[in-house]
Amino acid sequence: MSAPVVHLVDDDAAVRAALALLLRTVGMTVEEHADPAAFLARLPTLPPGCLVLDLRMPVMSGLQLQERLLAGGCDWPFILLTGHGGLEACRRAFKAGAVDFLTKPVDEEALIEAVQAGFARLDGARSRDAERVEARALLARLTAREREVLAMVGNGHATKEIARALDLSPRTVETHRANIAAKLGTASVAEMARVVLLARP
Repeated sequence: MSAPVVHLVDDDAAVRAALALLLRTVGMTVEEHADPAAFLARLPTLPPGCLVLDLRMPVMSGLQLQERLLAGGCDWPFILLTGHGGLEACRRAFKAGAVDFLTKPVDEEALIEAVQAGFARLDGARSRDAERVEARALLARLTAREREVLAMVGNGHATKEIARALDLSPRTVETHRANIAAKLGTASVAEMARVVLLARP
């Protein structure tokens, strides 16, 4: 898995260069973007990372960029920077899921800590994505009948109830349950339910 990247979006070239230098000196990989349009143009080819966004930029603010990304399904962690911090902008930022909201001139330690927190959040999302893919692959191994049985097991139905509902013998239901457990690698109903929940969007 590739190392996470800091995506720095700021229309002030001097600020952008200074922040990029700071982050690179502590070993972080930084991609610089002159404005939101430049970032969006490159987005399909960019590696996942933590966004460091200037709040006030022409045409599109950092917060508007983040809201647009979220609407498009991109939920990378983000940090907002502003030279004119206002309570309403701060409230909107945290409501949108900001890792932090920092005022310029930016405290170096605060920025580094915020980016590290963003990376941790990104790692958590990657881990959940990997678990979801694995759970879906496990469920794809089940037959249609096994999926029916699993759904009823998950809803708390006993073997005899499932047998009656699906017009099967209790022994056949038990065989299906054993096959489901083997295919999912589970030892209990709770573990089966966890696989089903992980597979959901």
